Amino acid sequence: MAWLILLAAGLLEVVWAYAMKRSAGFTQLIPSVVTVAAALGSFVLLAFAMRSLPLGTAYTVWTGIGAVGAFLLGILMLGESASPLRIAAAALIVSGLVLMKLSGDA
Repeated sequence: MAWLILLAAGLLEVVWAYAMKRSAGFTQLIPSVVTVAAALGSFVLLAFAMRSLPLGTAYTVWTGIGAVGAFLLGILMLGESASPLRIAAAALIVSGLVLMKLSGDA
């Protein structure tokens, strides 16, 4: 269950990052509210996941989901570059997440 909670926390991290981009420096009300609500939800879920997952594992997976998710959303929704080097970098992050999960630390 902790892994599902952690996944949800990571997905909320993607939501708040995208909403923050859309908030135009917190000048747009709705995206600003979504940013704050999603960030708060993400932190709360991360805290719940950390009840049974080690700090290093939980934090690494949480930030990795957020980083790769925001990267993909940037490409798909914002027209950001999908250069081979950026894709390779994202693949390395995903590889690290898989290794963290397989480490058997939790």
